[in-house]
Amino acid sequence: MADTKDKNPVGTATQNLEQSSPRGQIDAFLAKAKTLGPRTDGKRGRLAFALDATMSRQPTWDLACKLQAEMFEEAGAVGGLDVQLIYFRGLRECRASKWNSDPARLGEIMAGISCQGGHTQIGRVLEHVRAESKTAKIDVLVYVGDAMEERVDDLCAMAGELGLLGIPAFMFQEGGDQVAENAFREIARLTKGAWCPFDAGAASQLRELLRAAAAYAAGGHKALSDLSKRGGKGAVKLIEQMR
Repeated sequence: MADTKDKNPVGTATQNLEQSSPRGQIDAFLAKAKTLGPRTDGKRGRLAFALDATMSRQPTWDLACKLQAEMFEEAGAVGGLDVQLIYFRGLRECRASKWNSDPARLGEIMAGISCQGGHTQIGRVLEHVRAESKTAKIDVLVYVGDAMEERVDDLCAMAGELGLLGIPAFMFQEGGDQVAENAFREIARLTKGAWCPFDAGAASQLRELLRAAAAYAAGGHKALSDLSKRGGKGAVKLIEQMR
């Protein structure tokens, strides 16, 4: 486990320091993001990066560790990015790191975390993001997971609050669980965010999703649209390999 000075419990229960065609889906993602408006304050982007760290997630966690630096790289070309890692695992363990602008440091933190069995705690993630936004505006919540084991109405109520705060949730779903998809889609709708699926083990899909989210956090819809126009390495490849 990484040193605890970078991780804080989320919520009071934690005692110790976590469209059908590909082209059509890409267009829908970009269209959704364009409704959110560009950044106008000249500040660095702030992206809450939340991951399910229950036992089945280890392969994707390892992949995210390798890819997270590319979020900073993409955002750096636009205006910079600060990231807070949020994760849950085990028995009611949910933690958050400090805000970090150093991809190497964030990578170290993630590499020190192992996945453990447990149920999803998406509600605690949403609650944390809501509370954290009172300190400073959060531009984007990125959530990566494959399951949902909570009361969907409760999640939707919290998602609605994030929507009112102007925090879009980009819900990136691994696999095809229908219960998770229904919940993730609704959270995305209520926050004016986006839902995008990706295949288990598909590094290129998750890479492009994370880069697109980082571009939006740092530069708004213009940066995301510019990324899509670059072709092979832009948002146009967000979900082109999804079947």
